[in-house]
Formats: sequence, C-alpha cells, structure tokens
Amino acid sequence: MSFPKTPGGVRPERLVIAAAAADFLLILVFAAIGRDAHARGDIISGVFLTAWPFLAGAAAGWVAGRAWRAPISLPRAGLWVWLGSLIGGMVLRALTGQTVVVPFVVVALLSLGLLLLGYRALYGLVARRRGA
Repeated sequence: MSFPKTPGGVRPERLVIAAAAADFLLILVFAAIGRDAHARGDIISGVFLTAWPFLAGAAAGWVAGRAWRAPISLPRAGLWVWLGSLIGGMVLRALTGQTVVVPFVVVALLSLGLLLLGYRALYGLVARRRGA
C-alpha cells in the first residue's frame, strides 16, 4: 500500500516520525541548555532527569491533540504538544518535588514555544514557498 505524499513531498508516516523525533530532541536540547546555564553536573542522566516531565507532557499533548493527523500543523499539533509539554511538565515536576517557580515557568513557556512551534512554522513557510 502506498501513501500519498504531502505538499512538501514527504510521506505522511515519515512526517509523523520526524515530528515526534524533533519534539523529543528539542525537549532534550531545552533541558540540556537549562542544565548547562545552571552548571549542573551529570550531563546525560541529568538531562533526562530534567527532560522526562516535559517529554511525558509532550506525549500527552500528542495524544490529546491527535497530533499524528497533522504533525507539522501549528494549531492541530504544535499548540497541543507545546502546552502539553509545558503544563504536563510543570505538573509532573511539582508532583515529584522538582522546582517549579514563576521565572522557570516563563522561561519554559518561551523556550519550548520557540522550539516546538518554531520548527513547525519554518517547515510550513518553506512548504508554502515551494508550493507557490
């Protein structure tokens, strides 16, 4: 069975995998930058310790928004994944005794928004230009 290609020329199943992988990696980048900014040790395990609540929240956002239906769409996937990672991440951090303070919430809001929405916006812009 053959799937039709998207306007950008990418097969839908590959787009889902690529978007999920991008979300995963960008959340790890967010955690790594944060840990580096605060000079925390345990590079590998520490990044995963910081990232897991946001990764779990992003997964919940993927499910809640059914992001696999349009994984690069800002409103149909991006907003769900971003808000899921932010809200779910902060709730899980609070439940596990990790720090949740207003400045960190603001930094996470902006950083995760830039990362998780930014690549989707850029992809959409490039796809529109190629289609025009």
